[in-house]
Amino acid sequence: MQTPKKIAIVGSGLVGTLLAIYLKKQGHTVHVFDRSPDIRTVEFSGRSINLVMSNRGWKTLQDIGLEHEIKKIGIPVDKRAIHLQDDKLNYQYYGKDGEAIFSLSRGVLNRKMIDLAENAGAEFFFNRKIWDVSLATATLYEGETEQGEWTELKYDLVFGADGAFSRIRHRMQRQSMFDYSQEFMKLGYKELHIPANTDGTHKIDKNSLHIWPRGNFMLMALANLDGSFTCTLFMPFEGENSFEQLKDEATLVSFFANYFPDTKEVIPDLVKDFFKNPTSYLAIMKCYPWAYQDKVALIGDSAHAIVPFYGHGMNAGFEDITILNEFILKFGDDWNTIFAEYQKSRKPNADAIAELSRRNFVEMSSKTADEKFLLQKKIEKWFSDKHPDKWMPLYSRVTFSLQPYSEALAIGDFQNKIMEEVMQIENIEQKWNSNEVEQKIISLLT
Repeated sequence: MQTPKKIAIVGSGLVGTLLAIYLKKQGHTVHVFDRSPDIRTVEFSGRSINLVMSNRGWKTLQDIGLEHEIKKIGIPVDKRAIHLQDDKLNYQYYGKDGEAIFSLSRGVLNRKMIDLAENAGAEFFFNRKIWDVSLATATLYEGETEQGEWTELKYDLVFGADGAFSRIRHRMQRQSMFDYSQEFMKLGYKELHIPANTDGTHKIDKNSLHIWPRGNFMLMALANLDGSFTCTLFMPFEGENSFEQLKDEATLVSFFANYFPDTKEVIPDLVKDFFKNPTSYLAIMKCYPWAYQDKVALIGDSAHAIVPFYGHGMNAGFEDITILNEFILKFGDDWNTIFAEYQKSRKPNADAIAELSRRNFVEMSSKTADEKFLLQKKIEKWFSDKHPDKWMPLYSRVTFSLQPYSEALAIGDFQNKIMEEVMQIENIEQKWNSNEVEQKIISLLT
């Protein structure tokens, strides 16, 4: 148990609320500030992408005894269901038998996490705009407007968990020797909706991540507990097959009839949802350092916002807490060392999952429709099942293990070079599971 301190967390999202629970367990006074209303009292906006929890996120929840509580509001997803344009449906299973990610509604999970944090003793302050922080004194400045009068709120420590456009990071950026980059993708996304059947069941398989891969754009869907699916259309903002082209009802309906014909019966509110919900942006944000002395630290998206194509934004943020907590247990009250070791440990792994997430859009939108790619994945799974000590597919390293992201990326690149050679073997389609292929992989590994 640490010496109790008065700690502020700016941001009541998933990472901020879970961090609040961890810090309360250490005996601290914890205040959580958010400029938005209490999410438990408002309808969630139409710009959500469903979350998937994997081993890294579960580990953080297990360590604090919350895993079973959260599993109750999730749906296990053990495979991809790939909807091709010719109405063919392919399934690509994740990991080994029984391995699954969990689909979670962002709104449902966030509400649950706030309840749990309040039950643990954290205090929440909604509709409170934090505009600035004094790094040297951990003092927050709150007010109705950025130019208006501000009130000082004094703390011993401040955590910035306020997302990709963090006000806490904004102050840190004004230091010398602070590295910062922000990259907006040329892609945007829009939330759509598959409602439940009248009896509350799901219209399509609830235990699959559904993907409609169409090259430079794609549709995906993940199940919710109420029988519905949250769908997300990812497309370029401009050019051929882009959001700028879908400006009226007739064009939209024709576009979906052409590219996603099997969705006609399951997305009855396509036109209404499309024109009601905003088109949202995707950004990759990197910075360093993440901490100032023993006073202020960034965590989650405020330190490393990534794109959602690996489903690891939440998992990476939760893993930040796991690593931070390990250093708290190791270094006690020495917050200088805790923050220094935390940022040094997490930075290369945050950069690695950012890169993995960027690459995965190409895999999901294009490669999942490529027979050669699907064969490569089948060979990897076959070889991994025979030689689990020699090979773990990249997806399993990232999603079903706790191996540092940076190591998973490096080993994944090495394994991909091997598979590029294997796929050049003559008649690989016929002999993919032969002794020749097995020995070829073993020789390339050694």
